[in-house]
Amino acid sequence: MSSAQQKIAFIGLGSMGLPMARRLLDAGHPLTVWNRTAAKADALVADGAVRAASAADAVRDADVVITMLADPAAALAVADDLLPALRPGTHWIDTSTIGPDAVRALAARLPEGVTLIDAPVMGSVDRAAAGELLILAGGDTTPVAAVLDRLGQVTPCGGPGTGAALKLVLIDAAIGGVALVAEVLALAGALGLPRELALRMLSQGPLSGAVARATATGSHFPVALAAKDVALATAVTELPVLRAVHTALTRDPALLGEDLSAVIRQGVSGGGY
Repeated sequence: MSSAQQKIAFIGLGSMGLPMARRLLDAGHPLTVWNRTAAKADALVADGAVRAASAADAVRDADVVITMLADPAAALAVADDLLPALRPGTHWIDTSTIGPDAVRALAARLPEGVTLIDAPVMGSVDRAAAGELLILAGGDTTPVAAVLDRLGQVTPCGGPGTGAALKLVLIDAAIGGVALVAEVLALAGALGLPRELALRMLSQGPLSGAVARATATGSHFPVALAAKDVALATAVTELPVLRAVHTALTRDPALLGEDLSAVIRQGVSGGGY
């Protein structure tokens, strides 16, 4: 079967899943979609995707299943529905950020003949729409290489679970960097320095990437999901700095639905700048 003929089921059409599914549909893949909030699939269905009544119905005839879900609880709940419907030969690609423990829990429940690739992604909605995500893959991606290539650049990480592990390292570095930018901007304000001067000079040093993310306008990575990713990391080992970042991210419930860049407007210490 050619890659263009692979039937794909896409589960989870949130801010990241929707543009990813759109790229696969536009590439000509037969696409079946399911989302807990059914209306999120409307635009894809209007352009030729098939709406499934449940996750199980979506994956029943699929060659490739892709999930993009919010957290381990969501992934495990969806697995309860879809696992019994997977047929031998199906390749399941989980692009969610759920950590290696949840990946191992899912892998332990696979039906015979089904493979699971953990392939969490780095990049926000703008890069998802452009097919420029960084895909961190654990497991053998050969059977699904053409599908993943539509979504971005694949970095092989090793065996199952290694993609999920590296994602925690990279995303927590990024979140911690943005939090640090927010803190030093608060310091600059307390010292009477102009904000734009501080940002300009920070962007010329080792925090340049964090400054770029902290001031990005085309991204949507809710503070709530950032806090979830930090919590996954601090559950693995003692990380006092990231634990403090988690406390700061969750201090103001009004920020939880906003993009991570909101922390430099509010200031992670709550003082604002």
